[in-house]
Amino acid sequence: MHYNPPFARAQRKSEAVLDKKGIPMYNQPFFFYLPFLFMDVVFANPTFVLFAVLCLGMALGHISVKGVSLGNSGVLFIALAAGHFGLKVPEGIMGIGTALFVYCVGLGVGNRFFSSLGKKGSIFMLLSLLMASSAMLVAWGSCKLFGIGPEMAAGLFSGANTSTPALAAAVESVVENGGDSALVNIGYGVAYPFGVISVVLFVQLLPRLLKKDLNETPEGKADEKAPTDIIKRVVRVTNPEVLGWNITTYVESGALKCLIPRVVKEEVLMPLSAEDVFSLEQEVLMVGERASVEHDVGLLGHVSHSHHLLRSYGDESAELIVLNASLCGCPLRRLRTLENHGVSITRVTRLGHTFVPTADTELVRNDVVRVVGSATAVRDFSATCGHRSSALNVTDILSLTGGVALGILLGNVEISLGEGKGFSLGMAGGPLLVALILGHFGKLGPIAGYIPRPSRVLLMDFALMLFLAGAGVTGGEKLVQTVMEQGLVMLFIGALISTLPLALGYYVTRKLMRLPLAEALGAICGSVTSTPALGAITAKTERQEPVIAYATAYPAAMILMTVLVEVLMGLF
Repeated sequence: MHYNPPFARAQRKSEAVLDKKGIPMYNQPFFFYLPFLFMDVVFANPTFVLFAVLCLGMALGHISVKGVSLGNSGVLFIALAAGHFGLKVPEGIMGIGTALFVYCVGLGVGNRFFSSLGKKGSIFMLLSLLMASSAMLVAWGSCKLFGIGPEMAAGLFSGANTSTPALAAAVESVVENGGDSALVNIGYGVAYPFGVISVVLFVQLLPRLLKKDLNETPEGKADEKAPTDIIKRVVRVTNPEVLGWNITTYVESGALKCLIPRVVKEEVLMPLSAEDVFSLEQEVLMVGERASVEHDVGLLGHVSHSHHLLRSYGDESAELIVLNASLCGCPLRRLRTLENHGVSITRVTRLGHTFVPTADTELVRNDVVRVVGSATAVRDFSATCGHRSSALNVTDILSLTGGVALGILLGNVEISLGEGKGFSLGMAGGPLLVALILGHFGKLGPIAGYIPRPSRVLLMDFALMLFLAGAGVTGGEKLVQTVMEQGLVMLFIGALISTLPLALGYYVTRKLMRLPLAEALGAICGSVTSTPALGAITAKTERQEPVIAYATAYPAAMILMTVLVEVLMGLF
């Protein structure tokens, strides 16, 4: 079924209908046709269709039923309907969305990705192997059972895993062997919507069914990246047991859970120095989470009631972005910023969340730190951090476009597997790899590996919506027609290939690997190369672990799909 322009429908209908005076309707004045003509022009405009799909999709995604909503994934369902009725979006929009989304994802986790490879990289790659192999076996067994040939089976396998590289490899192999590549495309078209929708719904509904929080942490440990209620209190020291202690040493010993960045001298809040010690009736400024502050106040004395009379000395605090690799990966107790640089780090903002650091906190690239010290010390430490004021709030368009262009170029490089066969990283793999490298090293020539978080989140969401719009319109165009021609068996097989590996992946990640739910779902999304499902996860949690797991499992899964699709056809 295809879109039937309303102007044409009105004209055909009017030819058979007379008005009250017996005059054919198609002889009506021109303004009679204006609404229909307007709709023809508007719906024939791919740009309008794109933004209409995005708007209606987000409206659908905001509808919540018992706390469950589609979110950005609502765009996919509207796009499937638009594609079914023959509407079009601009060519190439799906590729643009894919490249932008994975590039922003890679920048967000690049500072931790390579360090995670040694810890969990091998098990995530093993998970990719298990899930991809299980999908192949399900495709082979079900297609053999229902008498479906290798070409259609290859298409179903590729579509259920939303793997364009696997589709390309299957089509190329079938053409070389004189087969009908149209069967591959039909199978892909049938299974593709299931491949997208099943994983998105899986990661959306599973936490609700299990009544689990995506922000859970292993073994009940506190998450320093979670939002915290940070407060400040001026405390008068009266406990004789702390008198004479060096303040910096006492804090670093772990006796306090909070930080003391300032002390009161002559009724002025002065930055803490490395020589300051606790003295009787001394007043100090304490910064930390509310519960920790309430606890630590009792260890030192009591809250001062004269804090409203105090004032800070000069302009000696600043927010700095950490770009210098020499400061990263080292506990603050070893950096000794107060002794070596004359500043105290009172807060760290990472991925949009602010927490009070401890002596064991390690800085990572692109952390935003609040420092307190003299104006000279703050200025000098700014240079040590590699701080650039523009990096905090301004998106470098040169770096953004240059990085994405470099990623697309890398994604088009053909990697040979011998005997004339090979694969490429594609629009997803190339930008992802470039972004991971940029996020790790911080800069490659003029291209910086940092985008301010608000800009990065906006780009990620919008790019994901573009991808879903393009994928949905493409998948919906022939969905009903293919189902009517091929029957419900094809739909059943596509659903099996999409869902059974998800159950296996959940069992392995949760029961055997014992991963937190968010990290497990990220690894599963990477193992089935599902970018939209990752977007559904990132909309629910700010934790880095699911994105790192996705980025670790994705490359192995992408390569395996291109190899296993040919193994699948060889089994027939």
